[in-house]
Amino acid sequence: MEWYIAPMVRNLKKRFWHGVGKLCRLHSARDGATAVEFALIAPVFLAVLFAILEVAFFLVAQQTLQTAAASAGRLIMTGQAQNSGMTQSQFAAAVCPMVTALINCNNLMINVQNYSSFIGAGASAPTLTYNAQGQVTNNWSFNPGVPGDVVVVQLIYQAPVISGPLGFTLANLTNGTALMMGVTAFRVEPY
Repeated sequence: MEWYIAPMVRNLKKRFWHGVGKLCRLHSARDGATAVEFALIAPVFLAVLFAILEVAFFLVAQQTLQTAAASAGRLIMTGQAQNSGMTQSQFAAAVCPMVTALINCNNLMINVQNYSSFIGAGASAPTLTYNAQGQVTNNWSFNPGVPGDVVVVQLIYQAPVISGPLGFTLANLTNGTALMMGVTAFRVEPY
């Protein structure tokens, strides 16, 4: 039996030292180091890059919405909307070209309310109510007021967002979207 075990031990010893030699060569080899390092860093780099792009898109869309609210408010402030008898759908049609580059006009909600003074004017974000299909069921008002009234124009949009890697998301609503608002408040000029 000894004659059978001795060659097996020698063979095992030879394979062990051969494997150790390969490990030593692997440790000193640098041929694939760049690829390995990139594979380790790439997920974090791509996650940060994706987060930067998502935030940039969100901020640009938010600023577009705010600029549109100010421009749309001028239609009411100068009396153009009141003199032409503009309805809420016509007002929405006038606002839509201001935001179409980044915002889907079908999902844009417009709320125009008038107040007697700035103290009573409410410009905070509305509480959205949803039906079983996840659609907003709020009734939005369109009261452009008369000269001397304080008017608040709110352009409300639920922006679809994509959850990024590492748990990054801009969603702040229960349905996984982000609420964006463009708001302007002003006193209607005499017209």
